[in-house]
Amino acid sequence: MKIVIITQNDPFYVSKNLQYLISVLPDHSKIVGCVVADVSPFGKKESFIKKAIKTYDVFGFGFFIHYSIKFLKSFLDRKTNIFRVLKDNCIPIIHLDSPINEKKSVDRIKLFEPDLLISILGNQIFKTPIIELASNGCLNLHTALLPKYRGLMPTFWVMKNKETTTGVSVFFVNKGIDSGPIIVQKEVEIGNKTQEELIILTKRIGMDAIAESVDLIYKKEVQLIENDDSKKTYFTFPTKEDVQEFRNNGKKFF
Repeated sequence: MKIVIITQNDPFYVSKNLQYLISVLPDHSKIVGCVVADVSPFGKKESFIKKAIKTYDVFGFGFFIHYSIKFLKSFLDRKTNIFRVLKDNCIPIIHLDSPINEKKSVDRIKLFEPDLLISILGNQIFKTPIIELASNGCLNLHTALLPKYRGLMPTFWVMKNKETTTGVSVFFVNKGIDSGPIIVQKEVEIGNKTQEELIILTKRIGMDAIAESVDLIYKKEVQLIENDDSKKTYFTFPTKEDVQEFRNNGKKFF
């Protein structure tokens, strides 16, 4: 089964997790191309600079410096360079000159004849031409137990709300946000983890869940789990008050 990955040039988590996913994918499946969008954390309605300023304002100096240093170090570490990972694994980069939903982009991806699309930290909302491009659909990973904690930064919100468990969900993308039918879910104990530790853990478990989903799709053994809208919760970018409550609850970012 031929797979096209859709992701972004994230300096923190994507490269190492993509390398791991490549190592655990079933033998019957192969990544034949990868779309790499410009990095844009927390969605793409604002520029990276504006998001950086907002991050500083909401999360504070220590958080901003910690991730700024990690960002700078990423330029020196080949393991955090997604283009190096793709080159090392002989995976072609699919260059797009327009937004992913435009016909020119859709036609470019079609040239790779994918059986399945997989979005990993994708930062654009997909429309019908992308959702229906591959014969086996389009998958996405969300690091929460859907339908709860749809939206942005689920690891922050589960900790801020003093949940004891969270998890990962791999689902078929539809026209909604994190609302498609679920293929695989795995539960995770939060314990005393920092948010950074929880992010690293859930993303790694998420790669295993993606590999499992791919295998189920190939073998036609998928048993869908309902992503019930009536039970959903949805979260966006936190406020200063949310961050203060997170800290008041004894939670740590790193």
